Amino acid sequence: MDRWQYLIVMAACLVITLPLEVIGARVYRRPMLLVRAVLPVALVFLLWDAIAIAAGAWTYSPQYLTGVLLPFDIPLEEVAFFLVIPICALLTYGAVESLLSRVRRKAKQPQ
Repeated sequence: MDRWQYLIVMAACLVITLPLEVIGARVYRRPMLLVRAVLPVALVFLLWDAIAIAAGAWTYSPQYLTGVLLPFDIPLEEVAFFLVIPICALLTYGAVESLLSRVRRKAKQPQ
């Protein structure tokens, strides 16, 4: 079970934030915007990881990894991290923005 912990946590993050899409985050409804927001940053951090791994400055505990290594010895879990966490952040930001917008509209309505 230890080998799957990292991926389980990433999956849990996605599951926990999924209802935010219903609240009004509109992240998954705009896939191209999602890709344009997440992919460039993920690539920069993956490059940074690759350099740190090659220099011996960054390591991962094999106890918590599946053992699947991608090019430049980057663990699958690290790629998942750089995709999942920004998606969860965008879902959270979108939901808060949507809720605040509703509150502002309601406050402007004559009573």
